[in-house]
Amino acid sequence: MLGWNRQSVQLGLDERRTGIVCVDNYQARGRHKSIEILPNLESDIRSLVDAKVQTDPKFQSTFLYARISARAVREALLGEKGYDQSELPSRQTLGTILNGLGYRLKKHKKPSP
Repeated sequence: MLGWNRQSVQLGLDERRTGIVCVDNYQARGRHKSIEILPNLESDIRSLVDAKVQTDPKFQSTFLYARISARAVREALLGEKGYDQSELPSRQTLGTILNGLGYRLKKHKKPSP
């Protein structure tokens, strides 16, 4: 009638009966970051990308521009570093990781028809 879950109601009744308050572990929920799951991923990405970076030619920013795409980084991690297809994050997530590490990715222009 109130829209509450049966398990939540039972938990509340049990807490009231015993006097012990159950604390939930919210931090353990959800998907963890790829860098937390794969501790060597950051160093492997840096070793692949550092050979193919350049600074801003006009020195207007401190970012390093990578002359490699996120797709190429993912393929190199699969081929050279021996990662499994299922454990690696997607291309978009690798792009986010690369941006977080201070790299700006190469933009591929689509040819006009």
